[in-house]
Amino acid sequence: MSRTLTFLGTGTSTGVPLLGCDCETCRSPDPRNQRCRCSVVICTTQGNLLIDTPPEIRLQLLRAGVHRVHAVVYTHHHADHIFGFDDVRHFARQLGGPVPIYCNQATAQFLRRTFDYAFHAEPVLWQQGRVPYVRLHQIDTEPFEVLGQRMIPVPLEHSIPVTGFRLDGLAYCPDVGAIPEGSWKLLEGVEILVLNALRPQKPLSGHLTLEQALAIIERLKPRQSYLTHLGHEMEYNRIQKQLPPGVELAYDGLSFSF
Repeated sequence: MSRTLTFLGTGTSTGVPLLGCDCETCRSPDPRNQRCRCSVVICTTQGNLLIDTPPEIRLQLLRAGVHRVHAVVYTHHHADHIFGFDDVRHFARQLGGPVPIYCNQATAQFLRRTFDYAFHAEPVLWQQGRVPYVRLHQIDTEPFEVLGQRMIPVPLEHSIPVTGFRLDGLAYCPDVGAIPEGSWKLLEGVEILVLNALRPQKPLSGHLTLEQALAIIERLKPRQSYLTHLGHEMEYNRIQKQLPPGVELAYDGLSFSF
């Protein structure tokens, strides 16, 4: 079964260009240096699976020509990964039923608290003969299935609980500071690895530097790796020239099949 992954956004929490900055990356006319907050859409034979909903998700989906989302999976509930949630409700009308949302317990609690109106409306909608906007499915560490795709949660270390995902030979780990010992086994044999690399140096709690990301890639030895969740220190052309074979900086709009 062939699937396509498209990077909707590849930037860190501030996005790139960074407000008020005139560094080479932020002034660059190269579109590969213009990064929305982090998200991907995976096109399967059963529909479009969205991973995370950053603040720009509406514009990202329009730019990518994705007019329908059939399910959403969340890595965690930081603002840059979740504050586009409201735009997801629109797809319920197209689907004729609630949009399935898959997330861990902490993220589910955050969604219900922050977007309470999306859930409080359920009884009224049923009374009007309409469907709820979303339907939450809480996940933990057990594999689950979305749109015919088996997903293996990969627990990761960050400032809050974060979940990466293994989809057959692909692993998507976009916001991580370290891989806990028990999760290395879940990543063994991965063929395509998507991993964050905030900046070349200067470690920041909860985020991998380029050097740390390359060390993980060297240990796992995937056939292909893409670096995402990039800060403005990661100027595309300069950094790409420094990378080993099989490692690429992702950019908004980049797609590949797996």
